[in-house]
Amino acid sequence: MTQSKMKVVNLESNRGNNIANQFEITTNEGRYFQSYRSVIAFIPFHGGKIKLDETYWDYSKTTSKYRNIFLGEDKKTTEKKIASGEYELCDLNS
Repeated sequence: MTQSKMKVVNLESNRGNNIANQFEITTNEGRYFQSYRSVIAFIPFHGGKIKLDETYWDYSKTTSKYRNIFLGEDKKTTEKKIASGEYELCDLNS
């Protein structure tokens, strides 16, 4: 049996400072973005669609700002990928 590993780090500002309440979580399966207590996005390592939480992916201005940084794109691009089916909306918080 392989042991699951997890690493949690704060997102960093352009100046290298930790950003409070904004986290990147790395597991064997992929990378998660968490804002405060809500998981916002998941990028799998081994294929599959990027997943966004259907409730929280566009919850607030702050969440959106850091989601954009995590995904490396702006909101319009994210919306296009949701509409095309490239990204999947689902419940990442249950």
